[in-house]
Amino acid sequence: MVWLLRLLLVILFIFLMFGTIKFLLKPTRKLEAARKHKRFLLLDNEEVIKNFQLTYNGAVFTGEKYLGAAKNSIDVVSISLSPDHSTSIQGMAKEDFYFIEKKIHEKYPAAQINWKSPIHEFLHQK
Repeated sequence: MVWLLRLLLVILFIFLMFGTIKFLLKPTRKLEAARKHKRFLLLDNEEVIKNFQLTYNGAVFTGEKYLGAAKNSIDVVSISLSPDHSTSIQGMAKEDFYFIEKKIHEKYPAAQINWKSPIHEFLHQK
């Protein structure tokens, strides 16, 4: 009986440790922490069919990747970016969006980045 109780306590301890580690390494928690501290973070799954998320200066953006023919290979050729909440981009300058584009081009050099409204209009006004 005592051995069974000890075994149950060990199993419970392992289960709690596994749950804690899984929680601490959760990508959405990292994204939220970076958003709160106004840092840049790009969360991307290597699968092309899945969207990626990034945060910069307190705003969260979602990017949709599209596969196509690049120079010598099949690669991500187009990315469509949109803010999760339009109010979160208030106060951002053109340089902020150019910085985001530069970071995305580091990961996907062949991709053309298309911003959705209202950022598209903001970047193309004279």
